[in-house]
Amino acid sequence: MRDVMIIDTGLANVRSVQAALERVGARPRRVSQPFEIAAAEFVVLPGVGAFGPAMAELHRLGLAAPLRLRALSGGPLLGVCLGMQLLCEGSDEMPGVRGLAVLPVRVARLPAGIRAPHMGWTLVSGGDRPSHAYFAHSFAVAGEDAGRLAVSGWQVMTAGHPRPFVAGVQRGDVLACQFHPELSGDWGQDLLDAWLNGRTQEVAACLQ
Repeated sequence: MRDVMIIDTGLANVRSVQAALERVGARPRRVSQPFEIAAAEFVVLPGVGAFGPAMAELHRLGLAAPLRLRALSGGPLLGVCLGMQLLCEGSDEMPGVRGLAVLPVRVARLPAGIRAPHMGWTLVSGGDRPSHAYFAHSFAVAGEDAGRLAVSGWQVMTAGHPRPFVAGVQRGDVLACQFHPELSGDWGQDLLDAWLNGRTQEVAACLQ
């Protein structure tokens, strides 16, 4: 049984993530101490809310530096929704706040004229198993930045609302999803299972 540490900043509803991990045979536990990140086998960074307060809380708890180090060193890490955005260089939601700068892109507001927040099921594509995933967000990495991510070695999944945006990225054991895999049915469960069991080729098949 895999031990998974879920970062608990108090700014995310981790219950659904915890339940989804349990369904694929993991043993999740909430953590908020820096030393627990380095020692963890798997780490999940969930998030709901605003970019600025979330980064401030990561710094207050001393979690920003160990999370960045883990991601850059390739330790198993999953960022979900705002958790993916926090891995970027920054966000238009809070221009003066620096992100973890693992992904060499910025987060942008969904274009004017597009309904925000974008909530519900949307087709994600780019892999061998295109499927619908559940989204709830007003900001995302623009589709135009997919090439920059690919050059840096990231496999990229895209979705449209209707203009394309980056729905997920993967490099080795680091996976980040703008959507909620824990709410995305069997396809989301399969993605979590593949990530937990080191089947990176299966994860990549969904994201290439």
